[in-house]
Amino acid sequence: MKRKLFLVIPAFFVALCCFVFFAGCAAQPEPVQQEIAGTPDEPVAADIQPDDPAPAEDDPAPAASDNPVINIWSFTDEVPNMVERYKELNPDFPYDFNITIISTTEGAYQPALDQALMAGGAGAPDIYAAESAFVLKYTQGDAAHFAMPYSELGINVDAAIQTAQIATYAYEIGTRGDGEIVGLPFQATGGAFIYRRSIAMSTWGTDDPEEIQNIIGPGWDNFMQAAAELQENGYAIVSGDGDIWHPIRNSSEQGWIVDDMLYIDPDRERFLDLSRQLTDNRFSNETEDWQEPWFADMAGIGPQPVFGFFGPAWLINYVMSGNAGDTYGEWAICEPPNGFSWGGTWLLANANGNPEVRNGVAELLEWITLDTSEDGLQYMWANGTLFGPGGTKDTVSSGVVMAKSDGTLDFLDGQNMFDIFIPAGENATGRNMTQHDESINIIWRDQVRAYAAGNKSREDALADFRQIVYDNLGIPSS
Repeated sequence: MKRKLFLVIPAFFVALCCFVFFAGCAAQPEPVQQEIAGTPDEPVAADIQPDDPAPAEDDPAPAASDNPVINIWSFTDEVPNMVERYKELNPDFPYDFNITIISTTEGAYQPALDQALMAGGAGAPDIYAAESAFVLKYTQGDAAHFAMPYSELGINVDAAIQTAQIATYAYEIGTRGDGEIVGLPFQATGGAFIYRRSIAMSTWGTDDPEEIQNIIGPGWDNFMQAAAELQENGYAIVSGDGDIWHPIRNSSEQGWIVDDMLYIDPDRERFLDLSRQLTDNRFSNETEDWQEPWFADMAGIGPQPVFGFFGPAWLINYVMSGNAGDTYGEWAICEPPNGFSWGGTWLLANANGNPEVRNGVAELLEWITLDTSEDGLQYMWANGTLFGPGGTKDTVSSGVVMAKSDGTLDFLDGQNMFDIFIPAGENATGRNMTQHDESINIIWRDQVRAYAAGNKSREDALADFRQIVYDNLGIPSS
């Protein structure tokens, strides 16, 4: 199975695809292409060895295959590893793969994917991945016409969604304007509040998730009251304002664009005031997410001990677990002040792809996104058994699968995360996203930080936000 890995120079390590949103959008130089071999437990992006010796002359050459080839495009090796694992589990699957991985680093993936979709031909993607930061472009926006509805692949998608109990936000995001479902995720990214049990006990005498969720919510007034009580005991409720931004942004009634004009939903505008409260009252350590001080707060070594973080299961598994240090195992999760989702990867099929591989495309997409059996990707993903026992357990888009899976984690002191993440998915919404969110969110966060730090008035921050959006994206304000 051929892989093509494209690297942009200079390159740096990019966190897992579900949660990196700060990649730039500027045009980039031509990527460098290298063909390499990868295995499911050896991430291709990290294992390039350009000086590896050539195979010995007497090594047998791989047997030529007459199988039709499915072209798969992704921004990490996660989805490619899944399809290769499917081939291992189903050796009679009569297709081979040509895999192209282009990192989202410095905005390289989308322009390359767009070019490949427009060019068509034998090298065009048959399956392509899109993450939440830009998925709306491919499911509902400028590039949505390239996507083939799942129903046209022969998948009874509406019935399968109901049977699997796929979270509503997941298929809302993947539904095109004509009502056709053109993209579905495999991972659930509904969010929870992830908190330290020891701080809860010290402040309120309980670490029970049901009691804590009623202390920190519902709503942000209760959350700020809890923050004041924590501060009296020397604790910050969150590390920085970014920790509350995701639940605020992803629960608002409206998105950034309404009737082709910039719109600031009242819930999102309130983020200005909540961020200022966090700063003025030392309810946070004023960190920025994805920076070293943010990670340090997960280990409890920041200026003030931090009570909690907001996030989906991937934040626990792939960020907090590796940065928790001595706090590992003393965490728990509860429902947040309001429902939200954060991150995720959606899979799409190209309407202009190779018709000879369409049945194989359908088989793969159904196995990854809709199969609820114990042989399906989602069951193995949820139980950490895709590549054998002992893997990382993760949340999946099917509520049915999570309900019959073991979600206990040592990080959570044995708590079953699915008890919280199943309703988290049900409480999230996908109706407030736009294809320009990635760019607009960056502009908004910059202006909120300036206001919270006292460097701008509230009025100037709002005015500058509107002007910068117009200057960069041509979107006028309502």
